[in-house]
Amino acid sequence: MCTRICLCVLCGLPAAGKSTLAQAVNSHSVQRGWRSAVISYDDLIPGDAFNVKEVEEDIPRSQTQTQWKCHRQTVLRCVEHFLQSPTEQLPPIIYQINSDARSRLLHAAQVCGTPTGSPQVCGTPSDRPPPPLVILLDDNFYYPSMRYEVYQLARKHSVGFCQVYVHCPVESCVKRNQLRPQPLPSDVIVEMAKRMEPPNPQRNPWEQNSVTLDSEHHFTMEYIQRLVKVISTALENPLSPVQDNAEQKEADRQSCVSSVVHQADRACRRLVSQAMQEAREHQLPPERMRSLAADLNESKTMFLQDLRRQVLQPLTQGEGVEVERVVNGAVDVFNKEKQEIIARYLPPCDRIK
Repeated sequence: MCTRICLCVLCGLPAAGKSTLAQAVNSHSVQRGWRSAVISYDDLIPGDAFNVKEVEEDIPRSQTQTQWKCHRQTVLRCVEHFLQSPTEQLPPIIYQINSDARSRLLHAAQVCGTPTGSPQVCGTPSDRPPPPLVILLDDNFYYPSMRYEVYQLARKHSVGFCQVYVHCPVESCVKRNQLRPQPLPSDVIVEMAKRMEPPNPQRNPWEQNSVTLDSEHHFTMEYIQRLVKVISTALENPLSPVQDNAEQKEADRQSCVSSVVHQADRACRRLVSQAMQEAREHQLPPERMRSLAADLNESKTMFLQDLRRQVLQPLTQGEGVEVERVVNGAVDVFNKEKQEIIARYLPPCDRIK
């Protein structure tokens, strides 16, 4: 008589309509006799913890990104703690999410009911199965590695898992965002659109139970029903904590790709910082500095996306990858791109080597 649980990932650009969809599913769940809770990362993670757009400041961006990742890990730890013991107080955490957010998360957990495996839920008679529980995780989740962490959590605790990609053109997201009480900078959304990697079941077998919904106009009842079908499938087919070889290979592949891209990213950031510092020393005008920074960062973003695809290809075919060699070669390539960009901004005698 275990409680059936589904972790449902809602991914997409800011202002794509994820929160609206989550509330619609929340309401529809009541009609089906399900319990549900929406966990919004925007409510739990401070807005200044991470900015996907490059900024030119004294504080290294890697520092803020590390803080942002720790906040995300904190949210997942809270979700896991709930899966284990939802009636208990949330545990102390190293990277504190604000107290109001913790209270909301705890309230959501209490509304959801009692621990997995309990024979009774909210006074449900013991001869009746407890109602299913749907936990909607509302965030951008623009990299597969972010979503894979939720998948691993679902597998660890033998609960259902599904994904919903809320697709909306970046122009529409920017317009919607401007109507919000506290809008994000438009360039943050544009930058995230470049990085967005929607669920791809062909490349990632663990993303099989996924659906894409177009939110440019409005969510129809058909969309809600498609999502409910995906959730139902997840509830009826909880994941097994036992890994087969394919899943282990997938985990290793994701780890290798993340390692290569992360190391290359750090090295490329140093090259960009050095280029900007040298440009300042040559007293490049402010408007030219901004253009230079934009060109360098756009080049770096596209370069890392290409690098991710290039690393995935041999791994998909079962070939090995020497991380250090790949990173060193990639950095050399980006360094040449950087020099070509610099050449457009500085006279030949001042060009950065």
